[in-house]
Amino acid sequence: MTSPRISVVVPVRDDAPYLGLCLEALARQDVAPHEVIVIDNGVSRETAMVAHASGARVVPEDLPGIAAAAARGYDVATGDVIARIDSDAMPPVDWVREIRGVFAIDPALDAVTGRGVFADLSPAKRVVASAGYHGVYYGLFGIALGQVPLHASNFAMRRTVWEAVRAEVHRTDPSVHDDLDLTMHLGRTRRVRFEPRLAVAVSSRQIPSVPRLASGLLRTGHTMRVNAERLRETRAGRLLGTGFGIGPFGAMVPPRRHP
Repeated sequence: MTSPRISVVVPVRDDAPYLGLCLEALARQDVAPHEVIVIDNGVSRETAMVAHASGARVVPEDLPGIAAAAARGYDVATGDVIARIDSDAMPPVDWVREIRGVFAIDPALDAVTGRGVFADLSPAKRVVASAGYHGVYYGLFGIALGQVPLHASNFAMRRTVWEAVRAEVHRTDPSVHDDLDLTMHLGRTRRVRFEPRLAVAVSSRQIPSVPRLASGLLRTGHTMRVNAERLRETRAGRLLGTGFGIGPFGAMVPPRRHP
């Protein structure tokens, strides 16, 4: 059993305070990652300063959008496995070890994803928020796509998998949900696993307000439409797509709007 080298990619745009906490958590890992790569997609110098101070490798990406920043990080990663975490997430000390372990014991595994825990909420609110946020994401999109969807705050994939799809993802489109777009390009033939033990603390600011919910729905609809053929592969996907103007009843839906 060979232990893979883990590259950690953190795309960030002007979020230095949260980034500092995330990088501190990565520095405390009981198994050190092969490398930590911060993709600086902002205009503030503070982000790069915080990243350099932590010893992370800093790579600028001028093209706006999380999809471009994340793709840039995957491109430059040199490890056998590429782990992705958002700048406002904090991994536990065994996060890298858990990722390394699941890939080491399962050579046929292509990608793994896990939970985000709203650690800054009370236990009761945490359960409700997680059920609503992650339950809908993993449940609704998992059924529609016929596969486990990747969660941007907490997933990892083999570098060979990224190399196979890197030219297909909508990396230059700032309006897509990059994790959902990547999921749809991985397709149902690749093995993607949800690992309950793979959990990170995430900020409750991810819980959408009404404006953020509206924006998120528009981005989701846009992601669905640019991947319409992939969505049509399952009956549930065709049904969900109808709500976004895709499918036989799409004409009944108001004209689409880009985010």
